[in-house]
Amino acid sequence: MSEPDLAAPTRPRHKVHAYVDVAVVVIVLVGTNLIAHFTTAWASIVTVPVSALVLLALVRRRGLGWSELGLSPRNWRRGSLYALGAVALVLAVVAIGAALPLTRPFFLADRYATISGALIASMIVIPLQTVIPEELAFRGVLYGTLDRAYGARGVFAAGSLLFGLWHIASSLGLTSGNRGLSAFVGGGVTGQIVGILLAVLATAAAGVVFTWLRHRSGSLLAPIALHWSVNGAGALAAAIVWHTTLS
Repeated sequence: MSEPDLAAPTRPRHKVHAYVDVAVVVIVLVGTNLIAHFTTAWASIVTVPVSALVLLALVRRRGLGWSELGLSPRNWRRGSLYALGAVALVLAVVAIGAALPLTRPFFLADRYATISGALIASMIVIPLQTVIPEELAFRGVLYGTLDRAYGARGVFAAGSLLFGLWHIASSLGLTSGNRGLSAFVGGGVTGQIVGILLAVLATAAAGVVFTWLRHRSGSLLAPIALHWSVNGAGALAAAIVWHTTLS
């Protein structure tokens, strides 16, 4: 008599668990986004970092390893090399964009009108409140759960789309606070909608690049570095543009 195949029934069960993990992570991310943007000022500061840590603890209990989450020390060296290349490229692009008359107005964001404010934002607020928590949540936790359930294609497609949709709430006042963008897409409700759509498309495309870096390097260091350089260098460039424009 042949032994029963115990592996066969565990495979679909494993898949079901993977789908449940993805659903739970997405639900938590949606709730996090709503709380962070539509409740109190304190919630907007602490919700995303706390949620990222909670999600990390949750999926670790569900069996995801450090390597699946992009946090394995074995990939730090490779991740660092990709990180340095990404930062160098972004700094060059930002410097060119801030210098060219055609693209210079797009750096006139009101919230980065002072050098001191831009420094605090780029070195403290952006990395701790935005970059590290978002990368831990999306290229760490969500990446690992999507990879188990759908493979690389699901990670790139669903992960990048969800990252774009994540930025809808934060883009509601985008055009009103950026002179270059409001001049480009117009004002009022139409301009706001166009601005949101452009933000979603841009961040979804950025999500593809962040995911590619995570995939190639096996580490969160690379997408964290690229994400910070885009936001942080952009903030500093905006302050410099404001300063030189007004002086």
